[in-house]
Amino acid sequence: MTAAVVDDNADRGPRAAAAATERLCIATRAVRPVAEMIRFVAGPDGVVVPDLKRRLPGRGVWVTARRRLVEEAVRRRAFGRGLKGDIKAPADLPDALDRLLDRSALDALSIAHKSGLVVLGFAKVAAALGQGPVVALVRARDAGAEGGRKLAAVLRRRRDPVAAAKIIEAFASVQLDLALGRLNVVHAALLAGRASETFLDRWRILEFFRADEPDDLCSRRPNDDAPEPGP
Repeated sequence: MTAAVVDDNADRGPRAAAAATERLCIATRAVRPVAEMIRFVAGPDGVVVPDLKRRLPGRGVWVTARRRLVEEAVRRRAFGRGLKGDIKAPADLPDALDRLLDRSALDALSIAHKSGLVVLGFAKVAAALGQGPVVALVRARDAGAEGGRKLAAVLRRRRDPVAAAKIIEAFASVQLDLALGRLNVVHAALLAGRASETFLDRWRILEFFRADEPDDLCSRRPNDDAPEPGP
């Protein structure tokens, strides 16, 4: 089956949004994979609403999931042009989107914990890293360095290089406390499972949104996005 590619300014609704594998970014005018983008729709009050799950009704427009590009779309009033109406995009939309992405990832981590896929406590985490099916180490970003170094060393000694690469430090300890229902969470091991993959997907888009973007990201155009030769 041929992958669906859509380069129109807006989709025609959530079904159309789900059908496409690529979309046109209204900030850069480049066609990009939907996995790297966020859909936006107009709410009942005419204010732009992020549609993280791509299920909200109505026409939707897409922006590459980078903070600066969302800021650019707001500044250029690209949402109104894409949605073809008197649409308001609040100046704090990038900040609100950051909070939504952060909350979405933590909600997924909470579900993974309820599914029995999160190990807590330094000793238990170290044991899991040494022998269990761990896919990531979650560390509070305000944690002490010494314990983190020890657990990271255990993780690196594993034979699984993919797991060793996933050390997640996106959240403060108080956020992990709330998500996991326990006080003073500093380290957690994430075990393999579907709920864990959901969390990792949401964490990746959060990191993508917050990361410094390549110098050429904003200068790319649809014709520049032709697939490069594979290895």
